[in-house]
Amino acid sequence: MLEVKDIHSYYGTSYILQGVSLKVETGEVVSLIGRNGAGKTTTLKSIMGIVRPAKGSIEFNGTEICGLKPFQIARLGVGYVPEDRRIYPDLTLIENLEVAQIKGGFGEKKWTLEKIYQFFPHLKSLEEGRLGSNMSGGEQQMLSIARTLMGNPEFILLDEPSEGLAPLIVSALADTVIEIKTEGVSILLSEQNMKFAIKTTTRSYVIDGGRISFEGRIEDLMQNEDIVREHIAL
Repeated sequence: MLEVKDIHSYYGTSYILQGVSLKVETGEVVSLIGRNGAGKTTTLKSIMGIVRPAKGSIEFNGTEICGLKPFQIARLGVGYVPEDRRIYPDLTLIENLEVAQIKGGFGEKKWTLEKIYQFFPHLKSLEEGRLGSNMSGGEQQMLSIARTLMGNPEFILLDEPSEGLAPLIVSALADTVIEIKTEGVSILLSEQNMKFAIKTTTRSYVIDGGRISFEGRIEDLMQNEDIVREHIAL
């Protein structure tokens, strides 16, 4: 479904991604694991078109998307949940969700407000007039994912979903990611929380210094003590 081939990305003169390649098949949840500064977020931003790779190829459903603008990539069915959530603080819960709806969008409209509340019952328990600025970190993360789903994506880039959240919230969020997968949405998530990655994904890539240092099953990664010790924050 997604194939990234040898991408090289820069921030100004800083050489961040140095030949990153990865794949996500239809129906998969794949993790990109690494410490802070390893290149996880830059990889996701490069796929989404927020950072334009200087070299390489990115194909989504057989279409070359490297060089397209983010809104063009979104219209092909790719959703993006940023690390900092980007909730509109002065909009209400319901307004944050409604602003993401794509009028006459692509494919069957699966993600309605009612369905969002089935997946995120805690959001339903909040007042629809609750401002984004008055939500906890966990509530904002739920809302950020829910807002992305309102765009009816086939594929989601999920950046550091567990960062800064309490363990109980992280566990519930992992369950939700698995449920979203059952709805036919494929996911590439970046993480440094190994427990979250183990619970949600079957295949993983480890990134360090802008390069992929491991790819394979999550079980094989856990047995590779050298990779875990050198490249993953525990």
